[in-house]
Amino acid sequence: MKDRKKAEQIAAERVQLLAPLLTEGLDPAKAREIKQRICEQTGISERTLRRYLAAYRQEGFGGLKPKSKGKQLTLPAIAPEILEQAILLRREVPSRSVAQIIQIMEWEGRIQPGQVKRSTLQEKLTAHGYSTRHMRMYADSGVAARRFQQRHRNRLWHSDLKYGPYLPIGPNGAMKQVFLVTFIDDATRFVLHGEFYPVMDKTIIEDGFRKAIQKYGVPETVYFDNGKQYRTKWMTRTCSKLGIRLLFAKPYSPESTGKVERFNRVVDAFLSEAALEKPKTLDRLNELFQAWLSECYQNRSHSALENKRSPETAFRSDKKALRFVEPEILADAFLHCESRKVDKSGCISFMDRKYEVGLPFIGCTVDVVYDPADMTELTIEYEGHAPWKVKELVIGERAGKRPSLPDHLQPLPADRSRLLTAAQERSHQRYTEQAPAVTYRRKGKVNGDV
Repeated sequence: MKDRKKAEQIAAERVQLLAPLLTEGLDPAKAREIKQRICEQTGISERTLRRYLAAYRQEGFGGLKPKSKGKQLTLPAIAPEILEQAILLRREVPSRSVAQIIQIMEWEGRIQPGQVKRSTLQEKLTAHGYSTRHMRMYADSGVAARRFQQRHRNRLWHSDLKYGPYLPIGPNGAMKQVFLVTFIDDATRFVLHGEFYPVMDKTIIEDGFRKAIQKYGVPETVYFDNGKQYRTKWMTRTCSKLGIRLLFAKPYSPESTGKVERFNRVVDAFLSEAALEKPKTLDRLNELFQAWLSECYQNRSHSALENKRSPETAFRSDKKALRFVEPEILADAFLHCESRKVDKSGCISFMDRKYEVGLPFIGCTVDVVYDPADMTELTIEYEGHAPWKVKELVIGERAGKRPSLPDHLQPLPADRSRLLTAAQERSHQRYTEQAPAVTYRRKGKVNGDV
């Protein structure tokens, strides 16, 4: 299972690597320039990049998973002093590729040719925060951000979180703050989905993202800030499965997400009006928000759009076709996977619920694949077994007959105690080694004795 997770993670990273080359109608000269830049930044060869691109176009996400080569010998770890020198070389010239760093250390006699693999060193530098991407992130260009706008809908989506009002929805009617999640189309400023939620975590981002895709299709690129609710492995997996390029704004640069930040300021007008209504439930607040969104934003003229059209008119009149995916593909893209240990009753505890996995898996750690939007059924995966579905355990009023343990957990009959036999053998060996030595003295004349 670990190998499968690692393969999916590698495939997701490769999809994001190829994302700039997947734009429709890309000019060949521009494509060559992008390929050259990717090779310089990552250290991979152009041949490898072409192989990744061909595999993705032919087989999709699965084509980028590394092929299993059977049991591999573990590569020796890089010595600390070698890694330290590699970090120094990267810091001296941040644009140096991993191949150049290895070549310099070979020429200096610090390592033997072929001693350090490029992929191994790349992984170590990334783990210590010295990858090419990290070095670019830390660089400060010192210039102001320029305005930009896509030409067609669904080319780029923005999203952000906003703190909402307090509602009496907590335990015993306690006041609890709610949070707004919005997804906005860059070209038309159209709000693809907006909703208030009772918590602020990654689940509300995924829920809003999923609903936006269901209604208006799959975007080419999404652009988020660096909030922990967005920078998750599940978001990377989802975007990679659906062929979406995932981008994050530079740290401490709110101007790069200015469109959605500007909309959030517009929402303040709604919050002022909602305070007069004093909604008592989350459903009522969302009902008011949808009415305000439709009449006070989506269908009102926008100064940043051509001819001051409304966002909805701009989105609906765009000639670019929307790309929808099958419900099964969408559900698979939003699946999560976590590990759980099976207890002595053959069950697992998951999200405060019990699910019966099976007695043969007592003490085993299984992978739980699930859809956060539908927890009625889980998929269990375990190495050597085909995935199977499980449902929540229903506890009846009567205790049923206790099932017997599976064969591989039954005690085996024995005609003697291996422990006592081994103990006797060890005791005899110890006695033989520790037996006192016997010495004998010769009687008679010794050196002048009379």
